[in-house]
Amino acid sequence: MSKVHTVAVLVGSLRKESINRKIAKALAELAPASLKLQIVEIRDLPLYDEDIDNDAPPAAYDAFRTALKGADAYLFVTPEYNRSIPGPLKNAVDVASRPYGQSAFGHGKPGAVISASQGAIGGFGANHQLRQALVFLDVPLLQQPEGYLGGAGSFFDANGTLSDSVKPFLQKFIDAFAAWVELNTKG
Repeated sequence: MSKVHTVAVLVGSLRKESINRKIAKALAELAPASLKLQIVEIRDLPLYDEDIDNDAPPAAYDAFRTALKGADAYLFVTPEYNRSIPGPLKNAVDVASRPYGQSAFGHGKPGAVISASQGAIGGFGANHQLRQALVFLDVPLLQQPEGYLGGAGSFFDANGTLSDSVKPFLQKFIDAFAAWVELNTKG
């Protein structure tokens, strides 16, 4: 069997019962044995401030950066707010990538972005803006299948059970991501 790769999962919504958090958990359940998905919380990260980072970085910054450095790959699961990346997720990317020259995103460690919203375009804007930032940070991203999930309000029943209508796509996505991680990890 191939190595088990640890994947740091960043969920763009802070709400505990968010659709995107449920999708992240569903992907963890569908993931092949070669991936171990772990949500890395962004809720408690103070807004990025270079002054406090230089003087005495908050413990939350240090813990977050350590979790990302320990991962083999990254998975971003996000909604779209006002045609953009949710503020907390953008802040998390900023915290991880600083101080300049000391990014916690391992250079060349693979990643993927999947976005979901109740609207028709499935978080397309947030997905692409996040991709733009991650390319700059040297995170090679899964290209296919693209993960824009529209109409996401119908993906889970009242008990939180994943709908059979979206499950095949999520399986295809996580399987492709597993192959991407295997192809793009060293050692």
